Amino acid sequence: MTTPLSVWHEDHIHFARLLDLLEEQVILFDRGERPNYGLMSLIIYYMRSFGDRVHHPREDVAYAKLVERDPGMEIVVNRLQQEHRVIATVGEALSNRLEEAQGDVVSSRSALEAAGAMYLVYYRNHLSTEERHVMPRAAQLLTPEDWAEVDAAVPASDDPLFGEHVEQRFAMLRKQIESEASLAGQS
Repeated sequence: MTTPLSVWHEDHIHFARLLDLLEEQVILFDRGERPNYGLMSLIIYYMRSFGDRVHHPREDVAYAKLVERDPGMEIVVNRLQQEHRVIATVGEALSNRLEEAQGDVVSSRSALEAAGAMYLVYYRNHLSTEERHVMPRAAQLLTPEDWAEVDAAVPASDDPLFGEHVEQRFAMLRKQIESEASLAGQS
């Protein structure tokens, strides 16, 4: 049986893979090469539409339950909730810079580079903190009733990229991810 905590962890694995792909593109940009702005935009679109609107609101409910059970987690949880807001804001800024770049209207190369780097750093640190500090405590302390409240917080929605039914806009990205995973498994 799939538990909410295992879904949370699986989402983090998917997010980390997408951040790796995004970083590969940011590195190209840093080298003076032209990255795939369409790929970068698609990754950010997914992270904003699924991560910010489905995954993070569920985490926020779990965080609140965790603080009820362990008030000592309040400082960590407050920081993570603040990071949700920062990630969303930086994601929007990065999305805007990418739209400009795709239209060959890059107003500032450094603004695009900074937004990409900030997004990567914040998101990776965020995932690490959750995996190391929050999820183990949640596994220990949250009850089945708590997890039911987490599930009820945001209506169930199929993951448009990693779910069973991949949205058309994400089909090529999904194939790329599966191809790279297959190649990695062969080495």
